[in-house]
Amino acid sequence: MRTTPHAPRLDPNEQHFRIRSPHPGLSLFLRYLPPAQDTRTERHVIYVHGGTFPSGLSVAHRFGGWSWRDSLCAAGFHVWALDFHGFGSLSDPCPQMAQAAAASQPIGRTEDASRQLEAAMRFIRSRHDDQPIGIIAHSWGTMVAAEFAGRCADMAGRMVWFGPIARRAPKPRAVSLPGWRLISLEDQWHRFTETVPSGEPPVLSRTDFQEWGERYLDCDPDSRTRSPAAVKVPSGAFQDIFDAWAGRFPCDLAAIRSPVAIIRGAWDGMCGDDDAAWLRQSLTASAEVRDIVIPRATHLMHLESGRCTLYRETEAFLAAQ
Repeated sequence: MRTTPHAPRLDPNEQHFRIRSPHPGLSLFLRYLPPAQDTRTERHVIYVHGGTFPSGLSVAHRFGGWSWRDSLCAAGFHVWALDFHGFGSLSDPCPQMAQAAAASQPIGRTEDASRQLEAAMRFIRSRHDDQPIGIIAHSWGTMVAAEFAGRCADMAGRMVWFGPIARRAPKPRAVSLPGWRLISLEDQWHRFTETVPSGEPPVLSRTDFQEWGERYLDCDPDSRTRSPAAVKVPSGAFQDIFDAWAGRFPCDLAAIRSPVAIIRGAWDGMCGDDDAAWLRQSLTASAEVRDIVIPRATHLMHLESGRCTLYRETEAFLAAQ
């Protein structure tokens, strides 16, 4: 029996735009929320999501009626967020997502996603006097932001990379993935809990996770028809991460001139001390590089109980001159 799909929830206060994609015939979904009050300065920032869920489940998701985006707007920022092709149902999916996973190479690689980000940045700048736009990027999204910022330096303002991916020591054999993969709620719960030390209290309550999980399943209209329920996502992000961990990073960090804040959780298994050191050493042309460690936080710190520390550090860095 086929379950009736749930539609993703949209904030009635935000504005929605469909912009032309670099892929002919496809469009991208861009959401925008202005500052809570009029400000003298036009400070714009765009959120770049990671490799398993779109912007509505990250910067715009509310726990207890308050989201990271709400915090940014309260601090005077104009907040934009892009959904890449294949993440959620609001941007058009790539046609390959309808094929068998084995029928294509990993979909949505860094270079491709950076062109989608460029389309969004050009749209925003066309409406706001070609000002540089701040960037908040998570996990795989940091590689997308890095590739974009190196290629389009005049568009990128100050950048916050939280839980960023770094190059690790080369390996003789690399992982090879199919075009797309399925991510279940159990997979996501494991991501929230796997690096929390034994004996420590959880960083996310089951109640909050269950509410978030329902919204997560909503982002794929077919998720609840699968057993177990799972969301289809492009494999390109995972392939890029595995390649970086096998010694093949997708872009040249030395081309980036923007100030960069590396923000990482003390319990983040995907960005440790060695990873942060490599990033700092590679950002040779950046005007400023800051390395910030948040206690009791994992790779998904933006959804965890200590997320307000991430909010404050991000806002302070983006607002600095």
